[in-house]
Amino acid sequence: MSTKKDTLTPGALVLGASGNVGFGVVGALLEAGCPVLAVGRDGPRMSALAEHFEDEPGLELLYSPCIHDDRDAARLAEDVRERGRPLRAVFASIGTPLQAGRLLDRPASFLLEKLEADLIPHLAAARHLLPLLSESQTAANYVLIGGPYAERGWSGYGHASVTGAAMRMLTQVLHEEAQTLGVRVQLLSVDKPVCTPENAINACAEWPNALAVGRSAVALLSRNGRAAQSIVTWSAHDAKPPENTLARDFEEALWAVAGAKRNGRTSA
Repeated sequence: MSTKKDTLTPGALVLGASGNVGFGVVGALLEAGCPVLAVGRDGPRMSALAEHFEDEPGLELLYSPCIHDDRDAARLAEDVRERGRPLRAVFASIGTPLQAGRLLDRPASFLLEKLEADLIPHLAAARHLLPLLSESQTAANYVLIGGPYAERGWSGYGHASVTGAAMRMLTQVLHEEAQTLGVRVQLLSVDKPVCTPENAINACAEWPNALAVGRSAVALLSRNGRAAQSIVTWSAHDAKPPENTLARDFEEALWAVAGAKRNGRTSA
């Protein structure tokens, strides 16, 4: 799928577009009228994304393996550069699935593996995508999306709290260092679990859905009063739909993907 819009119009890149939150970010960008380059692994989730937004000329899909290190990130940056469309924003929603269990019951190598899987890819991606953003002729943004309990221990998921806290510090460092590139780096800290088809039966009423998180992330593109903050806490106030929005049933699409997963198909 390729965009039919003017290739000189700055667009946004979404890392982890095949995930639940990434799906929401793609939807929020498209309803705001921003061209999107959605990056994810080839599989049923990317297929569902393509099918759901098949009428959107502003969407382009880039099938790419997961980013593990600088080599993967450099390859992705080169692929993006070859497409010729300038970037105005990058949204990074990448990470491994949660695994329940106490840290004390696992070997020390387990935490090292989680840091390598959930933190290092963010640094590698930023190292190679921030220079691309710095070439933008408009204000450029790099938005990471973090999960809950990064400021306190999450019972049964302590490793997620440790990696989440490390991601907050990484964001603060990148926020400072990227200023010389003219790029604003921020973390949207979602302090509640995101409601998905997989956890909907146990979800609390205050949990946001993926589109609400996506809209809040897109709201960070505006130079508002929180522009100087490196870490911004998710707020329902920023999750309101734009005045001119496209009527889309995002939840239906997510349920379709979850159903395929429950039927034994491998998720992207």
